[in-house]
Amino acid sequence: MAIIVIDGEEMEVADGSPIADACEDAGVPLGCRAGLCGSCVITIEEGMENLEDLTSEEEDMGLGESQRLACQAVIRSGKVIASY
Repeated sequence: MAIIVIDGEEMEVADGSPIADACEDAGVPLGCRAGLCGSCVITIEEGMENLEDLTSEEEDMGLGESQRLACQAVIRSGKVIASY
């Protein structure tokens, strides 16, 4: 099991799974869930290496190097600490 920590709230998610539901449970607003609106941008404080590579939607959004879209990010394993 992987661990995602959003603004201090720690949740377990299955290895290789999207983090969208866990982020939404932690209060991150997910608008379109398709990587188009940008409402779910989170800042990765630790564990970027535990996430899959950027999706094309994230690349098109032009995010900063420590930012991801919660609706698009997938955690491989390990722990990711993020803030909204």
